[in-house]
Amino acid sequence: MSTPLEQQTDEREALQSIYEGDDNFKEIDLTTYQYKYGEEDNYKSFLVELKWGENYPDEAPTINMNTFYNRNLLPAVKAEIQAALTTEASQWLGCGMTYTLFECLKDNIEQLTAAQPETAPTMAVVDDGVGALKISDADADAKRKEPKKEQLTKSQKRRQWERTDHKGERARGWDWVDIVKHLSQTGSKEDAASMMECTAATPVLHPLNSQ
Repeated sequence: MSTPLEQQTDEREALQSIYEGDDNFKEIDLTTYQYKYGEEDNYKSFLVELKWGENYPDEAPTINMNTFYNRNLLPAVKAEIQAALTTEASQWLGCGMTYTLFECLKDNIEQLTAAQPETAPTMAVVDDGVGALKISDADADAKRKEPKKEQLTKSQKRRQWERTDHKGERARGWDWVDIVKHLSQTGSKEDAASMMECTAATPVLHPLNSQ
């Protein structure tokens, strides 16, 4: 009777012969084999990895469905495929079963992947309102609220300067002309004339220069 190691050697040679030229089959090492189902662009495509233990085929191989290739496969679909392989393997203990396990999935692939979507699920975009937030700059807001200062022309600035004592202070009686003009428009001529006489009689005092 052949030992498990001898059976593995015979089965390895058989697998290499059967799957020669089949790109879906891959021998990872002397005891690990993979088979890919479906096209890579298909969201239902998946890969099965079988690894022989020391006592294989007297014991079932380890079934791995958690390879990177299966990253898009739904957990429920993975579990269903693994359960189907486990059930099939239990019927072939003591015999080389790798080819049988790979081929049994081909006959049931539509049923096993029925719950798997054909395309990637669409992610819903959640609007949390962050885009509508506006960070207020207190300094900038204050500057915008400040009233704009009136821009004076050179002639207006000169007239203002002439009305002062050249030290920034306005001389006494600087607005009397405006008052007289107002009285001439709203009051009697006698009031305006009286105001003019008072203005002419009032001496202008100049500060004494300190020695």
